[in-house]
Amino acid sequence: MRVKDESVLTDRIERLLALLVVQNMKGATQADKALQLSLAGFTSVEIGNLLQTTQGVVGQYLYTARKKKTKKKVR
Repeated sequence: MRVKDESVLTDRIERLLALLVVQNMKGATQADKALQLSLAGFTSVEIGNLLQTTQGVVGQYLYTARKKKTKKKVR
């Protein structure tokens, strides 16, 4: 198998795993799903594509989550 083929295969496996994560979070909000996918290393664009929303919406979800986290540290 060539390196390029391995890279494509790895990319597809990562996407399938991400879809499984999203499906297993049925009761979770879109913001929670975005946060989990971000923690798994996906970019805002990739998360937006997986959740069928825009990069800007995902960015807002992640910003809000970070903001909540820093408020908890201050208290």
